[in-house]
Amino acid sequence: MKALVIAPHPFFSPRGTPFSVYYRTLITAQLGVEVDLLTYGEGEDVTIPGVRLIRIPRIPFTRNVPVGPSAKKLVLDVFMAAWTLWLLIRNRYDYVHAHEESVFFCAFYKKLFGFKLVYDMHSSLPQQLSNFKFTKWQFPVRVFEFLETAALRAATAVITICPDLADMVSSKLHDSSAHFLIENSIFDDVALASGERRKLADGAFPSLPNLPLVVYSGTFEAYQGIDLLIGAFAKVQERRSDAALVLVGGTPAQVTKYRAVADSHGLNGSCLFTGRVPPTTARCLTLRASVLTSPRVLGTNTPLKIYEQLASGIPIVATRIHSHTQVLDDNVCFLVEPTPEAMAEGILHALTDTARSTSVSAQALALYETRYARPVYEEKMRSLLTRLR
Repeated sequence: MKALVIAPHPFFSPRGTPFSVYYRTLITAQLGVEVDLLTYGEGEDVTIPGVRLIRIPRIPFTRNVPVGPSAKKLVLDVFMAAWTLWLLIRNRYDYVHAHEESVFFCAFYKKLFGFKLVYDMHSSLPQQLSNFKFTKWQFPVRVFEFLETAALRAATAVITICPDLADMVSSKLHDSSAHFLIENSIFDDVALASGERRKLADGAFPSLPNLPLVVYSGTFEAYQGIDLLIGAFAKVQERRSDAALVLVGGTPAQVTKYRAVADSHGLNGSCLFTGRVPPTTARCLTLRASVLTSPRVLGTNTPLKIYEQLASGIPIVATRIHSHTQVLDDNVCFLVEPTPEAMAEGILHALTDTARSTSVSAQALALYETRYARPVYEEKMRSLLTRLR
């Protein structure tokens, strides 16, 4: 089989590194599919045997593509549509694997070229337009709701990444067997084409103190609840002055912003910011933690980091919102209300209640191995390919 994968992302750039695209493509190639991967011009090349990486040109005024909908992505996606058409004219593909918004033009091309179409749905674009406050005008939201429903029904197969999306998709599909819930739950090391595990962005690796570490790793977007976590840790410090908070990620501007928040809480000596670091570095920091956190306050998709946290053997403190509770429960982590007071109590319990921390960590690992580990992921991908043959 030969497939064209469309990834409308700055593939392995400092912003929005699409690990899900990497792992989908990696496993697809390992299962014997020859893959052409089309993506943005910005980013690091990676080595994936059996995969030809193709980039649209680098366009200067569209560099540093932000997370979520943006005018920059809209411009780049016009180029993606043109390059996709060129590849379809020159090559014969058994199927096209369209990630996120690329499905809209791929659904049209399907009528012209007759390929099978996979819609890899990482989020609902109409929902993103609202969550990221991209527009207050409801007309474009309604247009994308129509396009999304049409794309779902045009697809040969639809992949969703969390139960919330799965429920939404199941209500719109006529054929339930076309739907595959494949969580973004594996995290192998990424092989950069340069052969080096270089930093993907600026950011100092701090000299970590030999103290109990409370660690957050991820983006610093508003919905992630960084303000909430910093406020909670200020309360933790009142009772556990020996602990330190490590925040991994964030653009330079975001780090500056939240460093000021930490300073306003008097945490300048016990709150460490790394900035963006390579995935392997972030993983090393995570494994140094005494407590892992996910303080998200908005959203419905399960954070990618949750699966790695489940597999870590380290107690997790997460907010009790739907984004988390569709995967997590009180048996596998310390679930808390999304307030500074509740999160502080959760962190303190995770630091001091050794018996419960050991229990939830063990059950978290068992959950990961049963439902989300690599063999489970591979079997789901095999089932998808069986439908496409």
